[in-house]
Amino acid sequence: MSADVETLKHQMMELQSQLAFQEDALGSLDAALSQQQQEILVLRRQVELLRARQQEQENNNEAGVTGMPPDEKPPHY
Repeated sequence: MSADVETLKHQMMELQSQLAFQEDALGSLDAALSQQQQEILVLRRQVELLRARQQEQENNNEAGVTGMPPDEKPPHY
């Protein structure tokens, strides 16, 4: 009977150890997910700003606005 009690104690300790490990892993995954969600929000804002800038440039090009005087050479010349 004593061996059965010791076996049960050992199994209980193993289960508690596994549970503690899983709780720690879950906490780490939750933190990583939260950080990734914040990064996604930042990236979405940046994409929206780039889209707006591109749309503005396309509208300016259609309207004939180039952003530099007609007789000025581009900076790479």
